[in-house]
Amino acid sequence: MARSKKGLTPVRARQKSTKPGLHLDADGLYLRVSKTSERSKTAAASWVYRFMLARKAREMGLGSYPAITLPVARKLAEEARSLKDRGIDPIDARESQRASQRIEAARSITFRECAKAYITAHRGKWKNAKHVKQWEATLEAHVMPVLGDLPVSAVDRALVIKVLEPIWSTIPETAARVRGRLEAVLAWAEMRDYRSGDNPAVWKGRLDKVFPPRSQVQKTKHHPALPYSELPGFVNKLSANEGTAAQALLFTILCTARTAEVTGAKWPEIDMDGSQWTVPGERMKGRREHRVPLSPTAMKILRQQLKFTDGKGYVFPGMRPKKPLSNMAMLKVLERMDRTDLTVHGFRSTFRDWVEEQTAYAGSVAEAALAHSVGDKVEAAYRRGDLFEKRKQLMNAWARYCSEPTSVGKVIPIKGKRRG
Repeated sequence: MARSKKGLTPVRARQKSTKPGLHLDADGLYLRVSKTSERSKTAAASWVYRFMLARKAREMGLGSYPAITLPVARKLAEEARSLKDRGIDPIDARESQRASQRIEAARSITFRECAKAYITAHRGKWKNAKHVKQWEATLEAHVMPVLGDLPVSAVDRALVIKVLEPIWSTIPETAARVRGRLEAVLAWAEMRDYRSGDNPAVWKGRLDKVFPPRSQVQKTKHHPALPYSELPGFVNKLSANEGTAAQALLFTILCTARTAEVTGAKWPEIDMDGSQWTVPGERMKGRREHRVPLSPTAMKILRQQLKFTDGKGYVFPGMRPKKPLSNMAMLKVLERMDRTDLTVHGFRSTFRDWVEEQTAYAGSVAEAALAHSVGDKVEAAYRRGDLFEKRKQLMNAWARYCSEPTSVGKVIPIKGKRRG
C-alpha cells in the first residue's frame, strides 16, 4: 500500500510516541499519544483505526505502542478495513470472535475442575466435613481415572457407563452415590455454560435402561432392631447401667432420636418448664428444626444430668472438657450389655413397629415423631403443623411401655376421635 511522505516510519513513530496528539500514518491508522500524567511522568501511546460506517464515525483500538509495532498495526488496520469495505463492522466482528474464544475456553474446563468448584460451592449446605470427604473420595476413586482430565463438555453417556459399569454390581450402594454425584456436577457445569445437551448421568428414562435398580442388585440392609416385645426388659437392664453414655442411650430411645441429635444436645435447647427439646436444623438429617416432647421419664434423665453438668454446655458431655459424648459411646454400652447384634438407630425401627402394631395412632404421627420428611408433596403442602400435641401423647405412651410392659395385642388408644 502506497504511503504519503508524511506517513510514519519506525523512527518517526518512536519520535511521535512522546508527543501528545493524534499522529496519522495512512488510511485511517493513527498513533494516539496521551498527555503526560503527574504519576507516570511518561506519555502513553496506542494505535487506533478510525473509519466511517453507515454514516457514523467509529474508532477501533489496535493495541499499545511499542508492544504493537508499526508493521503489525498496519496489518491489523488492513484487516479491519477489509471488513469495513464489505459492510461488516470490524469492532463488532472482533467482539464476536473474542466471545467465541471465551466460550471455547470455558468449555475446555475439565471434569476435575468442575467437581472441585461444585464441592466448594456446596460445602456450606453439607452438615459436616465428613460428607465433603466422602464426595471427594468417591469421585477420586471411581470417576477421576476415567473423566478427571477430560473437558466436561466431552462427557457423554458412554463415558458415564464406563465409570459405573465396574462397580454397579460389586458395590451398588457406592455406585448409586457416584451416579448421583456425577449427575449433580454435570448439571452444575451445564448451568455455568461449560457444557450443553442432556445430562448423561440422569437415572430415570436414561441409565435405568442400562443398569438394574440397586434393590435388585443387593438386598437392602436395615439397621438391626430389637423386637418391641423385648424392649421393656432391655430398658430395665439398661437402666441398671451407670454413666453418661447409658443415660444418653436411654434418652435416645425415649425420644426416638438419632445419635448425633443427642450427643450434640446442649442445655439451651431444653425447655425444662415446658418439657420440650428443640433440635436445631443444622443437626437434623432433614435440615429443619425439630421439636421433641419430653416424657416424664426423659425429664427425669435430664434432671439427673443437671447434677453433673453446668447447665450451659452439652447435656451429655464427653470425657474431655467442653466436648460432647463420642458418637461411638452408645454402641460401647450395647457391647458391654452383650448386644452387639443391635444398633442405636435400630431402636427407631422398634418404635415404628410398636406404633403400627400396638397403638391406634396414625402413621403420620409416628413419622413426625421420627422427624421423617413427608414423601407426598401434596400431603406436605397441606400438613403445615408438626402434630406436636398428638406426639406428646404418643411419646408419653412410648415411655410407659418402655418401663411397664403392656401385654401383646393390647391396643393403646389416643385421646379423642382419630381422623382419617
